[in-house]
Amino acid sequence: MTDVTIKRLNASQSDFDSALAKLLAWDDSVDHQVNESVRHILHEVKTRGDQAVLEFTEKFDRLAVGSVAELEMGKDRLQKSLDAIPRDQREALEKAAERIRDYHERQDQKSWQYQDQDGTILGQKVTPLDRAGLYVPGGKAAYPSSVLMNAIPAKVAGVSEVIMVVPTPDGVVNDMVLAAAAIAGVDRVFTVGGAQAVGALAYGTETIPSVDKIVGPGNIFVATAKREVFGVVGIDMIAGPSEILVISDGKTDPDWIAMDLFSQAEHDEQAQSILISPDAEFLDAVEASINKLLPTMERADIIRTSMTDRAALIQVADLKEAADVSNRIAPEHLELSVEDPQAMLDDIRHAGAIFMGRYTAEALGDYCAGPNHVLPTSGTARFSSPLGVYDFQKRSSLIGFSASGADRMGRVASVLARGEGLTAHARSAEYRIKD
Repeated sequence: MTDVTIKRLNASQSDFDSALAKLLAWDDSVDHQVNESVRHILHEVKTRGDQAVLEFTEKFDRLAVGSVAELEMGKDRLQKSLDAIPRDQREALEKAAERIRDYHERQDQKSWQYQDQDGTILGQKVTPLDRAGLYVPGGKAAYPSSVLMNAIPAKVAGVSEVIMVVPTPDGVVNDMVLAAAAIAGVDRVFTVGGAQAVGALAYGTETIPSVDKIVGPGNIFVATAKREVFGVVGIDMIAGPSEILVISDGKTDPDWIAMDLFSQAEHDEQAQSILISPDAEFLDAVEASINKLLPTMERADIIRTSMTDRAALIQVADLKEAADVSNRIAPEHLELSVEDPQAMLDDIRHAGAIFMGRYTAEALGDYCAGPNHVLPTSGTARFSSPLGVYDFQKRSSLIGFSASGADRMGRVASVLARGEGLTAHARSAEYRIKD
């Protein structure tokens, strides 16, 4: 088997900016056919409800039932899966859930108020969503960790009802996914997937209730459907391929770094793995480790394609320049595999999650570190954040004027409203002004 040749860039080269831009370019435009198909499915579900869900479930998942109610799994069924999985899996799920819950409880925002000099009350009322929908991939791709990461923050936020949808092609059920739902406190589970599941959550059917927000990963049809229903409901994000960026000072075991890069490359061929280091010999050593370890990987073909097409080894002058390049990339996952990661933190401005130190493998963050693994991709860490409790809460402004406050601020509002030509606004404020 031939060695993988990985792109080499040097921050000092004259065309580095354009080479980096080309490396990062990812086309997220959706195929016209996918768009048309998704819009058709959503329209059918919106107008025909349960019947459309049943027809699409039979068509795409080869699962024929008489009613959508038959596609619901009760809490006793979830408990049965929890009891059925091997003991080590159950303990691992429970430990991960405990850490995820503990971390997210610290994000819980409370309502607040204060009073100004006129006795006017101002503040913010924080309220959980009534109902959240959680999409979980099914079939070959089974991600119980995603159930924990999406459902637990919703429950910590105080969401009354979490509805999970998960496809079960040919009726094949993944017990670990259902066990995770039991541990996370999911309220209802429907074995429905694809764009039809997103439509059911967004619009509601006779059996599946509509939700306020849809979260969770899915394939191109699911992502496109989430994009289409945004506005009717909230969504978490439209995620691109998974990414990892490792900054190393050259003193970490090259095999560790190679495997960290593989941990994202094995997701799919479009995943991106980048290593930045000031040490050229270390970049050579990691490339050698990549080629040594690749034949030992179960998903070697996927990793090979990802590493060939989208990976890069970037040489920089020093760790300061490494941080500058990282900020331009704004990676989903950033490993600071250096002696003193804390010292680098001030220089890092854009990253979904920052893994600090040689012993902090990104994989720990995917499962059990505690922080959420739902992270911004494709450079969106420049302006967005990991999924958290705050995504399942909304904030209402509180404004309560006293008589003297209405008098004082009414005069200000009057001037501004008349300046904008909005007379009714002005007069509404002026009614409360003392003569």
